[in-house]
Amino acid sequence: AGAFTIGVQPASYGVRSRPASPSAFSLEESSTALHGRRRKGAKRRTFGKVKLNSDTTSGSAKDISESEVRALFSLWNNALATGDSRIVAKRYAKESILLPTVSDTPRTDFASIKDYFDAFLLKQPSGKILEGDIRIGDGWAQDAGVYEFTMKATGDVVKARYTYTYVFENNSWKIAHHHSSVMPEGIDIATPITEDEVRGLFHLWNDALATEDPDAVAKRYAKEGVLLPTVSDVPRTDYDSIKDYFVNFLQKKPQGVILESNVMIGTNWCQDAGIYEFDLLGDKVKARYSFIYKYEDGEWKIAHHHSSVMPEAQLAGGSSKSEEIQKPIEDDEVRALFQLWNGALATENPDTVAQRYSKTPCLLPTVSDTPRTDYDSIKSYFVDFLQKKPQGEILESYVTSGADWCMDDGIYEFKMGATGDKVKARYSFVYTLEGGEWKIVHHHSSQMPEEIVPKAMLEEAQKAATA
Repeated sequence: AGAFTIGVQPASYGVRSRPASPSAFSLEESSTALHGRRRKGAKRRTFGKVKLNSDTTSGSAKDISESEVRALFSLWNNALATGDSRIVAKRYAKESILLPTVSDTPRTDFASIKDYFDAFLLKQPSGKILEGDIRIGDGWAQDAGVYEFTMKATGDVVKARYTYTYVFENNSWKIAHHHSSVMPEGIDIATPITEDEVRGLFHLWNDALATEDPDAVAKRYAKEGVLLPTVSDVPRTDYDSIKDYFVNFLQKKPQGVILESNVMIGTNWCQDAGIYEFDLLGDKVKARYSFIYKYEDGEWKIAHHHSSVMPEAQLAGGSSKSEEIQKPIEDDEVRALFQLWNGALATENPDTVAQRYSKTPCLLPTVSDTPRTDYDSIKSYFVDFLQKKPQGEILESYVTSGADWCMDDGIYEFKMGATGDKVKARYSFVYTLEGGEWKIVHHHSSQMPEEIVPKAMLEEAQKAATA
């Protein structure tokens, strides 16, 4: 895009979004500014004279060269290096606007700009410009292109697009407009799928069972798939272990049919949960199932598969009497297990949080596509998440308990102490007794589906908080 559009005057920030008058910014000058581009070796041109108020210019506007415009980025980048959000905010003009990479809220004053950088500076960002285009006018300058940030706190390297418009204010060049956005080709576009098509994915898996080839079945699972089988205590988290399970299971020549199904669809993932029934060499067996599918390499694959026996039939089968079976843990005690995890978050120590999970865990985080199935990967996730200083509260809870396990599903809300943001999400915790202590064996957290936005708000965009 050009320097600015008709009706927006970078140097006339005394009045916002004021229609340009002929004396301030003519249509001819607008066309020049929009379409003019310096050629290598060409003489510097200025675009579109703009009326400047006294606060903006403090006298006559200062001339500036392209190298000096580019150096203004270094002043801003050096301000980031101080780790002080006040110093960064002072790089912006009195009447400026910041459109950040990962916030929907335009920041239009010192306080709101400072607030954004309070959180962003926790990542210890350091930036460099990879490519840029510079335009220079009378009392204003623009630098637009692509920059890259290294987040020293995490080691992440993130690219984004940028536009800076500078004005000469009180004898200093300041940022009047800063727009930062994720690289659009890196945003995942949702692959459309209907509820019937989600249910149809079961038939691909069932057809693989019919081949009686464990390789064919294992290939229906994602590269980092997790299988929690019906009759094995061991989570299967890779191709070989999943194949191993089906070597034995396929000897029963299973063929399944779905009796009840509940489908949910998100951005490049979908879930089918309910009850299915298998014919095993003439025996009929019901079980509960959860399939979570992800779009991987152009195909829908099983990222998570949890199958469990019908608990009422199992418990009732242990006694010929109709006596009530005592639960090992009360519902309120199950809900209290969340407070142990939430208390671990409050320590801001990722080791403390990771220790709340079992030896064979599965964490499906809110803003990461990658299942975390061991201590190190779970700790790694919370290194970044804890920088937001989260504290959670359960809004709705539904508890189920078994002999040595319990489950809490519902909706929780987090307040991010670092930013003040409040975020709702759906959750599933499955706890198991391990060494006499209840630990999290499965934790699935997902965004509220009606609030889901394009993937710019997910993992890549979370990393691209480059302001």
